[in-house]
Amino acid sequence: MAPDEAVVGCTGKLVIATRGAEGPGEVLVRVRGGSEAFLAWSDEPMERGSTVLVIESRGTRQVVVMAWSDPSLDDERTDGSGDTGDAR
Repeated sequence: MAPDEAVVGCTGKLVIATRGAEGPGEVLVRVRGGSEAFLAWSDEPMERGSTVLVIESRGTRQVVVMAWSDPSLDDERTDGSGDTGDAR
């Protein structure tokens, strides 16, 4: 099956942990207006519940993922009040 390019660059959550070279996990990816399940491969083991970024499609509903932290949700950039700390 041909790679699914629509999924590359999308984010998702691991519902089954990956095991690095030992085997894949499973990820729910937000794509095409919904969520779809894919086998998820990663270089290093990753825990269930981790947010990931799809960096490659292997076709046949298999993807390669890496850990991802959404910069717009980064708690270190704000103090919780919605103020980014820029006092211009």
